[in-house]
Amino acid sequence: MNSKINKLIIHITGCLALLSLPLLYTPSLSSELEFIRSRGFQRDLVFSIFLILFFYLSYFILVPKLYFNKKYIYFFSISVICFLFIYTSAVLFFPKPLPLHGPPPHAVAEHIHNKMPPPAGYFFNEFRKLSLQFLIVFIFSLMLKINNRWKKSEKEKLDAELSYLKAQINPHFLFNTLNSIYSLAIIKSDDVASSIVKLSNMMRYVLSESSNEFVILEKEIEYIRNYIELQQIRFGNFIQFDCIISGDQKNKTIAPLILIPFIENAYKHGVNAEENSAIKIKIEITESQLILLVKNNKVVVQRSEELKSGLGVENTKNRLQYIYPTKHSLIINDIEKEYSVSLTLNLK
Repeated sequence: MNSKINKLIIHITGCLALLSLPLLYTPSLSSELEFIRSRGFQRDLVFSIFLILFFYLSYFILVPKLYFNKKYIYFFSISVICFLFIYTSAVLFFPKPLPLHGPPPHAVAEHIHNKMPPPAGYFFNEFRKLSLQFLIVFIFSLMLKINNRWKKSEKEKLDAELSYLKAQINPHFLFNTLNSIYSLAIIKSDDVASSIVKLSNMMRYVLSESSNEFVILEKEIEYIRNYIELQQIRFGNFIQFDCIISGDQKNKTIAPLILIPFIENAYKHGVNAEENSAIKIKIEITESQLILLVKNNKVVVQRSEELKSGLGVENTKNRLQYIYPTKHSLIINDIEKEYSVSLTLNLK
């Protein structure tokens, strides 16, 4: 809703700016309303109104129907025809500003009666001024529509990447977790029921919340807690594990599944029963920021090429650039024996 209101305000401001241009070209007059009788003001006002109409013609019809469909000849030809029509209408109907000061009324009447030609260079100067205004509106409508389409395509791309990320991660995680729960069931562990509940809550969160642009921070943290607890059940005590989550989570929102890929990556590349496996996770929530620190020892792990690609982390980087373009800081240190991530987000 805020985005639509902002767009409406921008369009209204642009229209008012165009309609105010005639005042800039109107000389100072003695009467407050005297400028309305000025041919120059009337001509520029008519031209500005036509410019607004052309802007929306170009924005809603010419650019999407012709330019985006690569019908460039039609697009530019119609634009030129529109300019010639607008220019001709403005200049022919208001050919020359009549002086409101200087000559007495009878001299003005005589000027009209004799149909004296405009001064030399008048049409050229008017053509140059009006064509510049038209060109600015023409380029602005084109660039604005291209920018909107680019943003829309980027959002669609990132949404597709997020869907792919979920499709890639969740079956894998689900399969491994079910194996862990099955192992617990065989030994009749007391953790079976709670594990099933945690897994159910996670799947419900992914299905119902992850499609939203932002979610309640408490739910995202709960998802992360459930994930970590299930992984701890799965891997047991051979991991040196440390997790700290601190700070007030209330009345804050965050993009869904924006943190979990970094945590998941630590388990994916930092767990081997035959090596020193250590994972440290710290989430600190302040008044306006969330700070995520994830660190793991690098161990030898046999993975398929699909899992080695690191698509989850790469997709998350792209999402961060789109959702938090100037409101995040991501530092990744990949050294010989250790991998660490430091992410700072400005919360909403």
